[in-house]
Amino acid sequence: MENFVLAGGCFWCLDAVYRTLRGVDDVVSGYTGGSVPNPSYELVCTGATGHAEAVRVDFDPDVIPREVILDVFFTLHDPTQLNRQGADVGTQYRSAMFFQEDGQRELFEQARDRAAEWWPGDIVTTIEPLGEYYPAEEYHQDFFAKNPGQGYCLAVALPKVNKIRRSYADFVVA
Repeated sequence: MENFVLAGGCFWCLDAVYRTLRGVDDVVSGYTGGSVPNPSYELVCTGATGHAEAVRVDFDPDVIPREVILDVFFTLHDPTQLNRQGADVGTQYRSAMFFQEDGQRELFEQARDRAAEWWPGDIVTTIEPLGEYYPAEEYHQDFFAKNPGQGYCLAVALPKVNKIRRSYADFVVA
């Protein structure tokens, strides 16, 4: 198993999408990239911690290629929006990839370069070293599956899940 730590807006959307893919063993929503130890959701939402809402995607690269995990990331959010995704505004919603070693950094740079060919405008996704990763509160884990009728899930997460199901059908769990 390997894992990537990725941030692209609200972690509920990333969590919902990655859980639909074959080869993904687990997704853990959390916070990273900031300076406050053990932050709460409420504190991260203020934008004062420097942390981004992120997911740790644990996957088997023999089942789903690393490049697919990363291309899904660049497909499911808009990497040209600085410190926001739609109505979610603030540095906690930034587009970022957190590398654990130089090999990951290189993979992330290659994925960002590929995405630059698909997106009009400049990619603002940062590639940062992974510091401490703090799992989010339990109610954030697998939020979409636990709250399918919730307004944000219906309006924002579900369209992203459906987009990935169409675009990456070969990797979607049946």
